[in-house]
Amino acid sequence: MSVQSGASISVERVSKWFGNVVAVNDVTFEVGPGVTGLLGPNGAGKTTLLRMICGLAKLSEGRISVFGGDTRADPSLYRRIGVMREHDAVYESLTGLQFVEFMARLREVGDAGAAARRAIEAVNLSDAQDRNIGGYSRGMRQRIRLAATIVHGPDALLLDEPLSGADPRQRVEFQRVLKHLGEEGLTILVSSHILEEVEQLADNVLLIVSGKLAASGDYRAIRASLDERPYHVRIVCDDPRKLASGLMRLEAVDSVSLDRKGGVIALSRSVGVLNRSFAAVARDASVRVTLYEPLDDSLESVFGYLVER
Repeated sequence: MSVQSGASISVERVSKWFGNVVAVNDVTFEVGPGVTGLLGPNGAGKTTLLRMICGLAKLSEGRISVFGGDTRADPSLYRRIGVMREHDAVYESLTGLQFVEFMARLREVGDAGAAARRAIEAVNLSDAQDRNIGGYSRGMRQRIRLAATIVHGPDALLLDEPLSGADPRQRVEFQRVLKHLGEEGLTILVSSHILEEVEQLADNVLLIVSGKLAASGDYRAIRASLDERPYHVRIVCDDPRKLASGLMRLEAVDSVSLDRKGGVIALSRSVGVLNRSFAAVARDASVRVTLYEPLDDSLESVFGYLVER
């Protein structure tokens, strides 16, 4: 895989080992504006990759370019990057505004107070900015940390497990903020193992398994490329056996079975053909269909298949 020029972040043939342990193995990818999900189980190498991208860890082999430069050789690039680590590190005795303003001053931002207020407004916490962080919920703490990460106006964000521990409502709000930032042109790389949330959040995904890049791109396109694995489609109707008999006549269907709840499970390597054909089969069999759902069209199933390979 060859990295194209013009990417915000380019990772080319990168490896990292600690003694005899290989944490990252010959990984190549590129990331541009928008939200990209970096997915994988614990220990897959996600955090190590993020640390190398932002210059906190040395590469064993390969090359990483951030906006055309090397973060370890050019400290000025740090002003263009915002990094939010997994561990919750805040000063609980400070108000949200004091904390973000403090981070702005560390970044030598002009008019730190105004910059802090803008960042807090961007994450929708202005109404809580004068409260002590010690009284924030987990989701609010994550958002105030995000405000501190963007207060200096970076062009790229590297976020390590930012959704972990937040309640569902706060996760939705955090996702909304990140999507908005991505739409404004920021390059955002989000590390996570929460598959369904990244599926809703990210434009593209990078799947890391055992330190290797297993797949990259739109998750549906990745799933469609796994031709050796048939799709599972569940169909609920008023006469399952009659529908199953009709589906078995389709060349697109490999096999048909009935589940315990009376649904028809069809396996197909040509799910597009099945999608176009099943309605005609149901009509000819005089069967009323109440549910048609692909069981494999999710990021979780894609990830599971790739781990098995």
